[in-house]
Amino acid sequence: MCKFNQFFSLMLLVMLTGCASYFNQPTHNQKARFGEENQNFKYLKNISPEVPIVVGVYKFKDQTGQYKQVESGMSYSTAVTQGATTILIKSLEDSQWFIPIERENISNLLNERQIIRSTRQEENQKNSSVVNQDLPPLLFAGILLEGGIISYDTNIITGGFGAKYFGAGGSNQYRQDRITIYLRAVSTASGKVLKTVYISKTILSQAIDFNLYRYVKLKRILEVETGVSQNEPTQMAIKEAIDKAVESLIIEGIQDGLWKVKDYNKELVDNVLLQYNKEKRDAEETQLLNRKPLFTRGKNGISVSGFTTYFDGDYNNSAFSYGTEATFKCIPDSPKWNFTQSVGFMSLESDHVLKQDFLYLSSNVQYTILPYDKISPFVYAGGGGIMDANFSKLNFKFQYGLGVEYVPFNNIGFRVFGEQNYLFTDQLDGLEQGKLNDSYWKMGISLLLFINN
Repeated sequence: MCKFNQFFSLMLLVMLTGCASYFNQPTHNQKARFGEENQNFKYLKNISPEVPIVVGVYKFKDQTGQYKQVESGMSYSTAVTQGATTILIKSLEDSQWFIPIERENISNLLNERQIIRSTRQEENQKNSSVVNQDLPPLLFAGILLEGGIISYDTNIITGGFGAKYFGAGGSNQYRQDRITIYLRAVSTASGKVLKTVYISKTILSQAIDFNLYRYVKLKRILEVETGVSQNEPTQMAIKEAIDKAVESLIIEGIQDGLWKVKDYNKELVDNVLLQYNKEKRDAEETQLLNRKPLFTRGKNGISVSGFTTYFDGDYNNSAFSYGTEATFKCIPDSPKWNFTQSVGFMSLESDHVLKQDFLYLSSNVQYTILPYDKISPFVYAGGGGIMDANFSKLNFKFQYGLGVEYVPFNNIGFRVFGEQNYLFTDQLDGLEQGKLNDSYWKMGISLLLFINN
């Protein structure tokens, strides 16, 4: 009965893990459908152009020159689509701010117009009563749109997690790529570059699998595998990036006075520009790997800590005790480097040998590894002194430690730390033995309050 329950539990886990892939398997043909639409142009919903702008796009091409990565051999398929010009023209049309004209295959258009003229001339020669009608002139573009896909960075983030026990296990893997495009507007009258925008988009790939390999009975092996993988389509990522570039070009053109809004409403336009500029500032402050620096740590700060101590002396029967301290922190011009001054009270204890209270002073230099992140590891080192509660004797020491600092709110944070203090004496516990001096460990948590943010 116990084995049956184990087997049933494992099979249930397999079913739950693989249900996403099982119920979405492409087991039959699917009809053609309309292409997916991105939810872009959010800033253009309530504003329209005074006069749509006629633009020409000769070529918006892949400038990366990259080919698809394969596990073995070589692939001659390109990493990104070669039809970016078509995507851009569709995006210009959907924005309703531009009138795109045919320029990518202008030779085909000119040839067709020449065929029409020749045919009409022949008809006119055969029948003199036929009136020869000239073709209307072609539209010309006041603005040319140039640029292209300038980079496709693969594996900018890779990782995963897996575990296996007693023949059963699973794993999760992910990979993130990034595509970058540039789009610029050029005046055909002067050749001046009016505006350039730059957009990047990440592409996520994930894979989850579960497997079971186990002897359930003598000469009977149970082997089960299931999994699912998901790859964000590269074409959809390019379309989303191009849509965003077109929208940015329109908004920044309004801001610079390159084109005007129909039925101008100052309050409405100002609100659109405010939201756009806020999003742009957030993007400019976001670093690579989507890390956004936060100025939540002040130039000075104070902290209160509670900790436990563990005395490491010449006796074997050491014990845990307690302590508390107050710290003043000063941050100079570089936010990564801090100077701290601490004063504290603690108790050191060794069973049946030492149980005594001490006061101490510590000065440290601290290095915060990620000063603009909410969570940052840090290391520190310094020196100080320790004396008993009766102020009878002062012993010098040096200390070093490390920890993690978490600042969830402006000027308020927490940290967890561990520290070793090495004394310049071997007689704190009344016994001098061995080559090493007495020392003690501290492990605790602190509440931080920053000032002068």
